[in-house]
Amino acid sequence: MAQFVDRAVLHLQAGDGGHGCVSVHREKFKPLGGPDGGNGGHGGDIIFEVSPQVHTLLDFQFRPHVKAQRGNNGEGDHRNGARGEDLVLEVPVGTVVRSADGEILADLTVPGTRFVAAEGGYGGLGNAALATAKRKAPGFALKGEPGEAHDLILELKSMADVGLVGFPSAGKSSLISVLSAAKPKIADYPFTTLAPNLGVVNAGHDTFTIADVPGLIPGASEGKGLGLDFLRHIERTAVLAHIVDTATMEPGRDPLSDIEALEAELDAYAEELDMDSGLGDLRERPRLVVLNKIDVPEARELAEFLREDIEQRFGWPVFLISTATREGLDELKWAMWEVVQKARKARPKAVKPAEPIVIRPNEVKRTRDSGIKVERDPLYPEGWIVTGEKAERWIRQTDFENDEAVGYLSDRLEKAGVEDALRKIGAREGDVVTIGEVSFDWEPSRGGDPTLAGRGQDARLGGTDRASAAERKRASQARRGLIDEFDYGAGEAAERERWQG
Repeated sequence: MAQFVDRAVLHLQAGDGGHGCVSVHREKFKPLGGPDGGNGGHGGDIIFEVSPQVHTLLDFQFRPHVKAQRGNNGEGDHRNGARGEDLVLEVPVGTVVRSADGEILADLTVPGTRFVAAEGGYGGLGNAALATAKRKAPGFALKGEPGEAHDLILELKSMADVGLVGFPSAGKSSLISVLSAAKPKIADYPFTTLAPNLGVVNAGHDTFTIADVPGLIPGASEGKGLGLDFLRHIERTAVLAHIVDTATMEPGRDPLSDIEALEAELDAYAEELDMDSGLGDLRERPRLVVLNKIDVPEARELAEFLREDIEQRFGWPVFLISTATREGLDELKWAMWEVVQKARKARPKAVKPAEPIVIRPNEVKRTRDSGIKVERDPLYPEGWIVTGEKAERWIRQTDFENDEAVGYLSDRLEKAGVEDALRKIGAREGDVVTIGEVSFDWEPSRGGDPTLAGRGQDARLGGTDRASAAERKRASQARRGLIDEFDYGAGEAAERERWQG
């Protein structure tokens, strides 16, 4: 028997973008060929697609780590890297996507709908795309951006026309087995059904679906029993049918108290719903009451005696059945179909879009905010932190082993107003500035032509005799006697004897 899984936690890693290429066209008798490095390809996205052919999250349960393909690097001769292939994962109808914090990102109920769960990184530009009138042959290229990496929670909520509600061992599984072709496990002990079962019922030339879900007990809305694992699947059913065991021998139980207890749990759960399933308030949906096991003489007498009281108190139609002898099943089936028809007509018709819907939530949508903020570093009082989507993205794209790339980054930051913002807030030369995952000593731009140096170099980065932040920190620790000034760790030690040249 196939295992039913209605919740899964996925660890997503979208594809990284490919790096741009540094290349100069070389051909005989063409000494000034110019740059011809291609751009890197974008990384592949991770996409959830709603498929009616999938009915469980079982595949994700055993393969929670999902990674998309990386984009290829650019090559010479203006050859751009190939884009990483998107990874499309099929999910069942009724899947709810949540963030790791529990926030709902998407409710996937329409077949064909696509949800971009993690967006691949952008590919870096090659030196051909970075060439300008001033910098004719750049000796650097931009690195590809890393793909998004985060965790998502998938929850499956069964979508059925009729949901069977009842205490454990009330006969829900038996009822769905005789009304449809579903063959759930049936036993005489509570909580035999641990996972929902869906069955298709034929009503003449029409069909409707019924859901057999685990038994409900008082306190389920607070997590008792199977708790929310049950209530999650009742949320999507258009019609609720109370299955009442009239032959139970448990003390303190009777049909009226069973119905009141179940309604109290449904009412408590309805207040906790933070989304609209499109079926209206759970407390206002049509209901049926099914008194089961009337093949027992005492149970039949009790059911006939309470039938009028139930109809008067709740105002719902009441049906007496026996799944063992199949008495009253035809009447119940057609009554269900009538109520389902009314619920379908009252529901607004969904307009099928001409093209598949693609959902890009804010959590995974790439923003283009150029706003730059400068504030004090809370961990280092003498430092500053620069935040902003553009500035952080430029840091990720920069190859810090290439001086020309560092100079290009400096020009971009200055043009974006980072230096002006640092001056206004009171930053001084030599202060530590952090952007993204990179920290550096701030040196205001001093002008000059960056193209006077060779390829891959910057004339403004010829070196400085000012101590770096790490050197100043080490000197301070040595003065306070915290470390040995001449011991660099890992068995390395500075030469203590003066050189006699």
